[in-house]
Amino acid sequence: MSAVTDPLVWEHVQPAAARRLLTGAIDAFAERGYQATTTRDIASRAGMSPAALYVHYPSKERLLFEISLYGHKAALEVLRTADTGPTAADRLRSLVTAFTAWHAEHHTIARVVQYELAALSPEHLAEVATIRRAISTQIEQVLADGVRAGEFVVSDLPGTTLAVLSLSIDVARWYTPHRGEPATLGKLYADLAHRMVQA
Repeated sequence: MSAVTDPLVWEHVQPAAARRLLTGAIDAFAERGYQATTTRDIASRAGMSPAALYVHYPSKERLLFEISLYGHKAALEVLRTADTGPTAADRLRSLVTAFTAWHAEHHTIARVVQYELAALSPEHLAEVATIRRAISTQIEQVLADGVRAGEFVVSDLPGTTLAVLSLSIDVARWYTPHRGEPATLGKLYADLAHRMVQA
């Protein structure tokens, strides 16, 4: 298995009841959105009473933070693992392939991680934002290396970084398994990203 297809594991979340609540929250947030999800919805998916949630988590927002933190760290690790190749073009294609495939393979948690940020508290958002900046830096550095090597033409480095990331991230919004294999989609998006910056 690659970092892309590794199942996201939650064994670090103890006890098992807390883990069931967390995975129940992922499904509920992805399906209904954070604001429309109640603690009763989450507890029901975990096979527990609503009061049991507060034994393990002080709030619904805390659940969202734990999900967001873990999901962002997993996505960053995918990028760091994929940053290989002899040229900037090879590296960019590898990064986009892996990042896109990850957002397809793990579309349920990715949907929560990418589209429910506004519900985080300012303190929690700041912690997640640090990881998001590291993710952006991973792409921006490859683009900058490609420009220096004469492989890429990029007039707006931050804007192009955002465009490349957005290609991959948006997959989580619409992806379902019948839309194709994550790896195939990753290669298609790598082609598109490379075309955006080719010299």
